[in-house]
Parts: sequence; structure tokens; C-alpha cells
Amino acid sequence: MASSSPPVHLFFLISFFAATWLPVESAYIAYNTSGGIVAGKLNVHLVPHTHDDVGWLKTIDQYFVGSNNSIQGACVQNVLDSIVEALVADKNRKFIYVEMAFFQRWWRQQSDVVKKVVRELIASGQLELINAGICMHDEAAVHYIDMIDQTTLGHQFVKQEFNQVPRIGWQIDPFGHSAVQAYLLSAEVGFDALYFSRIDYQDREKRKDTKSLEIVWRGSKTLGSSADIFTGIFPINYEPPPGDFYFEVNDKSPVVQDDPLLFDYNVQERVNDFVAAAVSQANITRTNHIMFTMGTDFKYQYANSWFRQMDKFIHYVNMDGRVNVLYSTPSIYTDAKYAANETWPLKLDDFFPYADRTNAYWTGYFTSRPALKGYVRVLSGYYLAARQLEFLMGRNSLGLTTDSLADALAIAQHHDAITGTEKQHVANDYAKRLAIGYAETEKLVGSSLACLTESVSYSQCDNSETKFEQCPLLNISYCPPSEVDLSHGKSLAVLVYNSLGWKRVDVIRLPVISESIVVTDYEGREIESQIFPITSAAVDLRNSYVTAYLGISPSVTPKFWLAFPVDVPSLGFTTYFISSRKLAGSKTAMSTQYSSQEIQNSNTLEIGQGNLKLQFATDEGMLFRYFNNRSLVETSINQSFCYYSGYEYDASGANPQASGAYVFRPNGTFPIAPDRQVPLTVMRGPILEEIHQQINPWIYQVGPIPTNDGIGKELATQIMTTMTTNKTFYTDSNGRDFIKRIRNYRTDWELQVNQPVAGNYYPINLGIYIEDDNTELSVLVDRSVGGSSLLDGQVELMLHRRLLHDDGRGVAEKLDEVVCVNDQCEGLMIQGKFYLRVDPSGEGAKWRRSTGQEIYSPLILAFSQQDSGSWTKSHVPTFSMADASYSLPDNVALVTLQALEDGSVLLRLAHLYEAGEDKELSMMAEVDLNKLFAGRKILKLSEMSLTANQARDEMEKKRLKWRVEGLASTTAPVRGGPVDPSKLVVELGPMEIRTFTINFDHMLPKINTEKKA
Repeated sequence: MASSSPPVHLFFLISFFAATWLPVESAYIAYNTSGGIVAGKLNVHLVPHTHDDVGWLKTIDQYFVGSNNSIQGACVQNVLDSIVEALVADKNRKFIYVEMAFFQRWWRQQSDVVKKVVRELIASGQLELINAGICMHDEAAVHYIDMIDQTTLGHQFVKQEFNQVPRIGWQIDPFGHSAVQAYLLSAEVGFDALYFSRIDYQDREKRKDTKSLEIVWRGSKTLGSSADIFTGIFPINYEPPPGDFYFEVNDKSPVVQDDPLLFDYNVQERVNDFVAAAVSQANITRTNHIMFTMGTDFKYQYANSWFRQMDKFIHYVNMDGRVNVLYSTPSIYTDAKYAANETWPLKLDDFFPYADRTNAYWTGYFTSRPALKGYVRVLSGYYLAARQLEFLMGRNSLGLTTDSLADALAIAQHHDAITGTEKQHVANDYAKRLAIGYAETEKLVGSSLACLTESVSYSQCDNSETKFEQCPLLNISYCPPSEVDLSHGKSLAVLVYNSLGWKRVDVIRLPVISESIVVTDYEGREIESQIFPITSAAVDLRNSYVTAYLGISPSVTPKFWLAFPVDVPSLGFTTYFISSRKLAGSKTAMSTQYSSQEIQNSNTLEIGQGNLKLQFATDEGMLFRYFNNRSLVETSINQSFCYYSGYEYDASGANPQASGAYVFRPNGTFPIAPDRQVPLTVMRGPILEEIHQQINPWIYQVGPIPTNDGIGKELATQIMTTMTTNKTFYTDSNGRDFIKRIRNYRTDWELQVNQPVAGNYYPINLGIYIEDDNTELSVLVDRSVGGSSLLDGQVELMLHRRLLHDDGRGVAEKLDEVVCVNDQCEGLMIQGKFYLRVDPSGEGAKWRRSTGQEIYSPLILAFSQQDSGSWTKSHVPTFSMADASYSLPDNVALVTLQALEDGSVLLRLAHLYEAGEDKELSMMAEVDLNKLFAGRKILKLSEMSLTANQARDEMEKKRLKWRVEGLASTTAPVRGGPVDPSKLVVELGPMEIRTFTINFDHMLPKINTEKKA
């Protein structure tokens, strides 16, 4: 293809040209750093930068202030102080900064004088804030809503303080790159380009050979070319090029010694080194522009040591004349690439999995620290609901905000946080911040629900008589509000809040101390309920972990679970009541419980109510058949478990790579047979039927994984069918699009298979599915995990990892999580949920999308004791923000509803389906805002970019449109049109997310305050 860059052979010839430098008398030298782009020459763009992890070996605050330096000498305060001084010293110098979590901390501490200087540096382009999220988020273990939220938080700060809109994505360190990052968190944000470093080592070598390190990435099949993003992949990493160009004070690279009266004068030598590095990179790059990333982790703590050397290189290399050097930024570089009018290779799908060398696939971190991953996911859904309530009450009206949780969640998306690749004390710090954020937000949620349910004026909300409690440890069977004695005429009001945009029917379960219980709705009608015993294993886990987490021992021990169905309106709540009064003909049923050994004359056990039936082989304790009467799907299916022994570090071996927090390198697969001495436990009732199975002593709840044999273990489960899937399976990208995967295959190069297990693992945040001509099997997850299909008809998911060796990627610590109670420590136990369904081929998308929303946004439960029968006389028992007759379409989700500081409201609506994913739901959807916001008048509606820092139409006008090689045209995507202000109906095409700011005439909802009789 045609290229505007000088030919390769010319670079080779001129690289040996050498000027002669004549020593002169020592004198002051005014280095000329003013050069810009020169046509017809190779232009080397020096991009000074620092990469500042928002926690990794040290906590975020330790990194910021420079403490705990015995682990790592790093102080971000020094970096930012020093950069400002260096930029002021020379107006030609430039610098980019990325992590707003640090920049915010630093900014708060600056004087007005310094702030004025910094604003001038930013306005002039000397200091450019790029990427500009709170952190540089991960791209594998994160949910798209969290990616949007943390980026929005950073972009809003940049807009409010500096009136700037970041142009460039800079994801230089995450360990692989997702399609959602390309089309959603880059193109839909308004970025003109995306730059990063980490791709598979085999892919990188191929791209060097074909000059395709710079590409146009089309991450969405549905949105096509409308969401293309120019993408640059660095030739090696995000550090300076080969040739010794590191200039921190204590770095070993030779400086430019240009004083002829001193020994070691080396100007010519250093110029030659620079030109050689430039020519080498130019030979694998299109156009006559290349970028040198001048910096790395926590550099520029004394910025002048870098800038002094770069000043000299610019001065002397430009005098030399073979290449042209300039201070630059990724924005300047991107504009130069665009001006070249080049055509670029087209990239589809994503950049997973990532390996940096043979036998070193970074696919372990998809699962590492599953408890932290689960905690982040739970609080993400809680934060979404809490912001809705904050909107309903008016921001700051209760003296509480969601800000603390927002900040903690944003930091937790960092690529060494949710990934599980940090030191243990740093993981503890992330969890602590999340807990503090939850505690404040829990108060807001409780107060908001109390205010919404009481028939009082809003001016009295801060003195609400209703006090709600919540149960953040319900996952370990601990819920003090429900574990109360109701035998003295009291009852328990259970308020159930639904943050989804459609009505929800579900079953909730609560630990209780008595079986003499009845459940009624707010109209006094008894609700059918079911009592079943809490297992001893669950009680043991509860007692141990409550002590570990809270420092107290539970005062009571519940004996039973209470389960009952709830019916909750969209974006609202319904109230139920639990009391001890036993009515004649009560609808509370005690579960029937028995073991599989008690079944006579049959080796088969069937459970399931309604249409769905599962059959188990009692002699083997194995699931073997799935049948759905409604869909007429019947398939053979079984679940099994295995562990991979973690490869140990062997310094003397040919390849010493160990399995660790980042890297998954199995050293053998060991199936785990069910313990036939422990029978299946069966519980039957009118609402739920359950089978409890203990596979072995450490697979019931998962863990503690034993390591007393000296072997680290990585536990996985397999679901096996007889489906013919031809090596093909599908995994989600950050909870949005599903991407086709083919075992032992890559679309962009011929894969050399050296790790047939780890090399076929992919990140899963929503789910994974397989299909053949007749059926499709889907498995959804409740947090990020790694998974694959290693055999036809099979799905494999990793559950937990406990390893005894560090994998040599910098954390210098083995992944061995423990929980300690009274100075007794044992390996971490994990409880989680997978959701499985088999559908006729082509019909599984609706279940995946709707159930996925319910998993992400569980019902919020709030409890308040009250005198029996008195609640409805003084409270509103049910409420919906939307019109009583309205709910969102089945293919639309309310992603964000948030009251902003300026009094406006941020609204995001997301279409849940890809084009062609479902024959009915992959269509244009409509949302009626008048009905969604019943009782409120919208004064102004403005469509914005994804992070709401610029008008959508302005963003589209500015976006660069890149040329691609070949016949790369696609059908224009279906997108919603402009919103008619007289109708206020929002259209959404498949996979479209639309963001608006709204101004209402008032913020408080109109609530029916008529007291119930």
C-alpha cells in the first residue's frame, strides 16, 4: 500500500551519517527546544509522562505522600510539584498527566497562585490531562457501568476546574484490551485516539512485520464505523525506546555531556544513539511520525533531570539534521497522523488474552481475589440504586451523599485493584475504602426510604421517625434485623426497593430464629412463604466471618431461612410484613428435607417446580439431565470440578514462569470426584427446591483451598453437555457485547499454542454461552471470573485461586488470601452464584440480558420493627417514580440517574441488545421521559457525550474520521434521532447508550400521601 513515510532503505542509509563536533570553550548554552513538525523529515514526538498506579505495591495515599518507601520509592506529590516548575522554566516543554485520583488530591492542597499557573499551563497545552479518569481502569475484570462512572468522575473534575475536554485515551498498562474500551470508553467519550502497550507477544511481532501497530479499531459489530477509534500500540512498552534514555536522578543511562572542558564528552555518541532508536522505530511505523514515550512508573520526581536531557537531545539532534525532534503530546501526534491522510489496517474484536512471553498468559487475574471482585460488583449495583434515591430526595437534602462510595468504587476499578494484582495490604485498603463509602451511602439509602415511605413533608425528612436497617452481610447468612423475636406483638416491615426500570417478581430469603412466622403484603393478605433449615456449614461460616469482619460474635444463631415471593414496581418499592402470629390455614410451609440415601428403589432424583426439571444420579451425586417443559429443551448435562496445580518458580529451569496473581500457568489438571460418603441433601417446598452437595471437605462453600501438600491450587468447575460446538464459544465484553471465541485460534495471526488451557481463558463479567444447531447453554456470573470452553459442548469457569509462588510481575507476593479470627488464620472461603439455562438455539439472548440486569441490580432490602398493624396508617406502602402504567421497554436499562451539584440531573439509558441478537428485541426502542418522571416537568433536556463533558452534537462535529484499508464499509447503524422537546421520547438503537442532562422545575417527587385504612 502507499505510505507517506520515507522508504525503509533510506532510513537504513542515513542512520550511519555522523556529524563532527568540534570542542569549544565552555559557556552557557541556550538549548533550542522550539522546533515543531518538519515536513519531509522523520518527526520524533517526545511525550514526557509518568505512570502513577492508583495503588499497587503501596496504597494510593502512600504513593501520593511518599510514605512506606521501603517497598517502593515513589511520591506523586513530588512528581506534580516538580513538573509544574519544569514546565514554567521553558514554555516549549510539555507533559501529560492521567490519574485524576492523584491530581485531585494534589490540586486541593495548592495555593491560588499555583492554581493560576497550572490553569495557564493546561490552557496553553503544555500540561495536558489525557484519559483523565479517576484511575486508569482495568479492561478485563470491570463492568461497563463502572468504567463509565469512574471516567465520568474524572472528566467532570477536569471540566469544572479547567474547562477542558480530554481528547486521548491512554490505557498503557492494563493487561489486555476490551472491545468496550475501544468503542464505548473511547469513541463514545469523544476521544480521537487510544494508545496502549500490552498485547500478546506473538501479535506484536506480526504487527511489527506488517507495520500494523497503528490501526483503526472497530470494537462494535453493531455500531460499526460510527464508533471507530484510531489506536496506537507501542512497539515494546510505555517506557523510553531502547538505547538508554532513562533520566531519573538515580537512573543508569548516560546523560548528554556537552561541556568540552569536562571528561566524557559524548554529544555525538548520544545523538547517534537517538537517531538509531528513531530509525529502528520508524521502520515498523507508517508515516513520518513516531512517538517516544519518555517516562514510566512514578518518574519525574525531579522533573528537571529528565527535561535537561530532553532539551539537549532536541537541540543537538535537530542540529544534526537527520531527524526532527520536538516536545509533543499524544494529541499533537494524533493530529499529525490524521494529517498524513494514511489508510490504516482495521482491527475487530479485542486484545484478549494477553501473554508477554511463552507460557505466560495473564489470565489468572480474571479470577484473582474473588471476594474483592464480588464486593466491588455488589457495591456497584448498590451505588446505582443509591443515586436514584439521592435524586428522588434531592442532592444534599439529607446532609448525606453518595460521593464517598463513588470515589471508592472509582479507585477500585484501577488495573491493579479489581484485578487482584496488588499486595495484600493494598487490597485491604481498597476494601476499607469501599466499606467506608458503603457505610455513608447506607445511611442515605435508609433515610431516603424512610422519607419516601412516611406521609410527612420533606422539610421534616431529617427528623424521620422511621429507622431502617440493612443487611450488607446477608451473603453469609447474617441479618440482625430479621433475626429478632417477634413473639410480643411486634412485626417486621420489609421494604423492597427495585432499581430496575421494569416490574420485578423475585424470591427473597432471610435468616430467622423461629418457624412460627407469617408474611403479609401491605393490604394484609398473607403471602405464601417457605421455611427451610440453615445448614451447619452456613452457620459456621457466618459465625467465623462475622467475627473476622466486625470483631463481634453474633448474639443469636438463626435456625431457618424464610423465603417468600415479592412483586415490586419499577423504580420503586413495596412493603411486606413478617410477624409471629399464626393464622388458621397459614400459607407458611416447612420444607421437606431428606438425603439421597433415603430414596428407595431409584438411582434418580428429580427436582424443579413448574417447567424446569433437573435430574441427578444419586449413586454418583451428579447432575445428568436438564428438561424444560415450556421450551421443550432436553439435554444431557453434568457438572464436575477440578483443580490446576500452580506451576512453581524454578530459576534453574528453561522457563521459570510460575502461576501467580497475574499469570495462570497450570502444571497438571486434577479432577475432583464427589465424596460418595456425603449424600445429597434435598429440600422441597412450594416456592423453592434445592439440592445441597458437598463435593469434598473444601468444596461446599469454596475453600479454604488446602495447601499443606505444598501445592498451590486453582479451582474450576466444568459444565458438560453433548452439544456439538465446533471449538466455538461466546464471552461478554465488560457486560455489553458478546464476542465469538474459537479455541486455539486468533483472528489476527496464526497462534502458536503453548498453553492450551491458560491461552484459551477469557474474562467474563456477564456470562458465557455455547450453541449448536438445536440448543444454546448460557451461564451467567455474579462477578468477574475467567472461563473458557476447553472441549466441545463444555463450559469451564474458574472459582478461586490460592498459590504459593509469586509470578515475577512486580508484586513480589504470593496470592495466598487468609482470614484470621483470634489469631487463627485459614485460607479464604468464597460463596458465589452461577446462573444456568438451556434454550432453543437463537432464543437465549432475552434470558441472558434480562437476568443479567437482575444480577447486577439486586433488590435492596430495608427493615424496620413496628407495632403490628400500625404501619400502613402512617406510611406509604408502595411507590414508583414512574407513571403507574409505565415501565421501560424490555430492551432498555436505566444505567444512570444522578443528581449533580449544579442542580441538573444526569440520565443514561442503554439499549441492551446487539443488532441481530434477538428477533424481537434487537430493534429501536423508545423511552417516554414524561412517563418515566411522573409528576415532574422537564424544563431542559441536553444530549451529551458519554461522560457528559460536552454536547453530543459538538463531539460528533469534532471527531476525526479515519480511513481504513480495503472494503471496510459497513451498514449504517440504527441510532436514535434527536429528541423532540414537545414529546420527550428518547429513541435507542441496538447497543446505543444515550446520555442527557436534565433540568426539572423541581426535584422532589409527588407521592400519594393518602393513609391506608
